[in-house]
Amino acid sequence: MKFDLLYKKAKILGCDYIATGHYAIIKEINGQYELHKGADASKDQGYVLYRLTQEQLAHTIFPLGYLSKNEVRKIAEDNGFLNAHKPDSQDICFVPDGDYTKVIERFSGKQITTGDFVDTSGNVIGKHKGIINYTVGQRKGLGISSQNPLYVCKINPQTLDIMLGHREDLYQNKMIVKDVNWVSGVSENQIKCSVKIRYRGPELPCTVYLDNDIASVIFDTPARAITPGQSAVFYNNDIILGGGIIE
Repeated sequence: MKFDLLYKKAKILGCDYIATGHYAIIKEINGQYELHKGADASKDQGYVLYRLTQEQLAHTIFPLGYLSKNEVRKIAEDNGFLNAHKPDSQDICFVPDGDYTKVIERFSGKQITTGDFVDTSGNVIGKHKGIINYTVGQRKGLGISSQNPLYVCKINPQTLDIMLGHREDLYQNKMIVKDVNWVSGVSENQIKCSVKIRYRGPELPCTVYLDNDIASVIFDTPARAITPGQSAVFYNNDIILGGGIIE
């Protein structure tokens, strides 16, 4: 959802607010806007909204924020909507068959380049089909035989190497998050909160040390499969504090 484009269009049309179907809640407290999780924990979408600004929150409405998905379906059914019982979408809308690699090849006009699997010491132990086909934490589909299970631990886009290791190699105590936006406003340089490092992942207790838009995050207990390029989103109970990109 490209909010900047929506706001530009809304201003052209003379609209005061944008309403979207996200499961999230906006609260105003003494002139400060806070982004909160949606009431339906299974559908909460606060994770994907951390880039919004205070101005955007002031002109946005989330009508579904206090509703469950079942309640929304009931409203749709009562009003004769044809899609009242349409199954939830589980993938990217423009990748209906789930093969996003082919989509990227088609749109970029480039073929995916293969590379080397390496172990934690840097020794080449096999060939992979292109880094786009793998993610940190992945175990299945590697095509590498080993006495003990191997996992993707690190992907290097510069060398095209993918480092494989064992389960214990996936855990780290800290991470750096860049381009941080504090959607609900943060003033302290040190914050005790929780963080999600993937959309459907758990909230992990941590301490955040801020330096402008860079956050150094120390986990209370080591976190599994921290993935550069993914969003890290910070929470204080139901409040989405903000987030950025894992570096």
